[in-house]
Amino acid sequence: MATYGKATFDTVKYAVSRPTYPRALFDFVFAFHGRSSAAQWDTAVDLGCGTGQATVELAPRFRKVFGVDVSAKMIDTARTATSTTNTNGKIEFVQSAVEKLLFLENESVDLVVGAQAGHWFDWSKVWPEAARVLKRGGSAVFWNYSEFRLPQYPSLTPLITAYQQGSDPLNSIGPYWQQPGRSILDGHLVAVPDAGEVVPGAFGTFNRVYFTGAHYPNLPSPRSVLMRKTITWMDLYGYLQTYSALHTFREHHPEDAQHAEGELSLRFWRSLMKGAGKSKADDHASDSRAEVNGDDEVIIEWPLAVILVHKV
Repeated sequence: MATYGKATFDTVKYAVSRPTYPRALFDFVFAFHGRSSAAQWDTAVDLGCGTGQATVELAPRFRKVFGVDVSAKMIDTARTATSTTNTNGKIEFVQSAVEKLLFLENESVDLVVGAQAGHWFDWSKVWPEAARVLKRGGSAVFWNYSEFRLPQYPSLTPLITAYQQGSDPLNSIGPYWQQPGRSILDGHLVAVPDAGEVVPGAFGTFNRVYFTGAHYPNLPSPRSVLMRKTITWMDLYGYLQTYSALHTFREHHPEDAQHAEGELSLRFWRSLMKGAGKSKADDHASDSRAEVNGDDEVIIEWPLAVILVHKV
């Protein structure tokens, strides 16, 4: 998480290239909150808000929305990114640790969310703080998407995993993720403790939902994938540039920029396109490889894990 706060990390490029969350996800979150018999729709808080992508989506349903992030750079980018959105002044961004929300009064919040941030939290402190700020009947919902998939080319999954989780320090970004956060993300938030176990008596039934499709069949009752987008291969390359582990790799290996076959993420990206071309050729029973270029489109999916709980 500290990587995102470094002066050398491009938060603007990060905001542009990260995947967006589908409307179906927010409908799911709001429906869960609405099932609480005491649900209110006054105040929502987005913990670890980053560039404010999820924060903005809360504004149509709540009278006041706070976006909270420990990184001053992320907060500045969020303010700039949302300055032109029509939210009628509902949104306020606050630089703060998510484990200690000093600007919020006891039982003043209706919904707490965390989008692609929960793997960094200290849950021994976040759950008690959520219990403090949430009203009775309030809700807490956190979600993370994991390693991307190319559903048109399932044979490329091992290549993706080798790049993102491999141990080779020169040809993989695996050794450069901050831990244990990345492992918690890759583990679909299974490591996040039940809120009721951390704060006995404060929360109701703890729910775990997996929108992972066929990508992780061993997870309990996986549902259809929600996060899916058709993008160009060039857009995929832009997304790869947002990885904090790639940023750290480059700090450790500046010489990689001079690699004869291109820098690490470029080599990986090209290997994916090469593999996609081979797969297309095989599908058409051709002896030659079909070409794939940066302007061609590809479907990308992100398996998604969600944890949800009401305060009682």
